[in-house]
Amino acid sequence: MNLALFDIDNTLISIDSDHSWGHFLVSEGVVDGPDYDRRNDYFYSQYKAGTLDILEYLEFSLRPLAQHPRAQLDAWHDKFMETVIRPAITPAARALVQQHLDAGDVCCCVTATNAFVTAPIAREFGVPHLIAIDLEEHEGRYTGKPLGIPSFQEGKIVRVEGWLQTMDRRISDYPKSYFYSDSRNDLPLLLRVTDPVAVNPDPVLKATAEQNGWPILDLHAK
Repeated sequence: MNLALFDIDNTLISIDSDHSWGHFLVSEGVVDGPDYDRRNDYFYSQYKAGTLDILEYLEFSLRPLAQHPRAQLDAWHDKFMETVIRPAITPAARALVQQHLDAGDVCCCVTATNAFVTAPIAREFGVPHLIAIDLEEHEGRYTGKPLGIPSFQEGKIVRVEGWLQTMDRRISDYPKSYFYSDSRNDLPLLLRVTDPVAVNPDPVLKATAEQNGWPILDLHAK
C-alpha cells in the first residue's frame, strides 16, 4: 500500500477552483464585479509567481462565505460544480485517481484552496481524504476566518504529517509516496515524497522536474 497525494487546482482539474469561484461569484452578482475581479486576478498572479501572502488572500477570498447562509452557498456551489468544475475534469485525470484507488493506495487531495470549495471536488473524484484550508464556523455559518495552519507551500508538509499522525503513520512508512502537482508553490512537498510528479507544470516546476528526472504528465488534454 502506497500513499498518493493530489493537488487539485490545475492538476486534477484544468483550472484553479479558487480563482474560478471568485469569477463565478461575480457572474452570479454575489460580489461587486469590477473590483472583485481585479483583486481576484491580482492575488492569482501573485500565487503563480510564488509570492502570495496567503493570510492576506484568505481575508479577501473567505469574506463572501461569511455574508451568506450555508444553504445559499451550497446552492451556488452545486451550480459551480455543474457549470465550471465538471467541464474542467478530463478522463485522464479521473483514470489517474482511479488507478491509485484500485491499487488500494491511501489517497488524499492536498490543496491550498478552502475546504468549502474543494470538498465536493474531492468527492467527485472519489478521493476519501482532503487536506485544505479549514474554515471557522459559528452557529452554522462561516465566519470568514481560516482555522489552523494553511495548507500552502511548506504548510502542506505540516498538514500532511499531522494528518498521517492521526493514523500513527509517517510519509516514510509507505514504500512509495506520490504527489501530483502543477505548481512551484508545491515544491516543498514534492521534495518530501519518493515519487514527485509534475502535472501540466508551471515554468519553474517544469524546469525542476526536467533537472531531476521527474515524470511530467499532461492530464488536461481532452
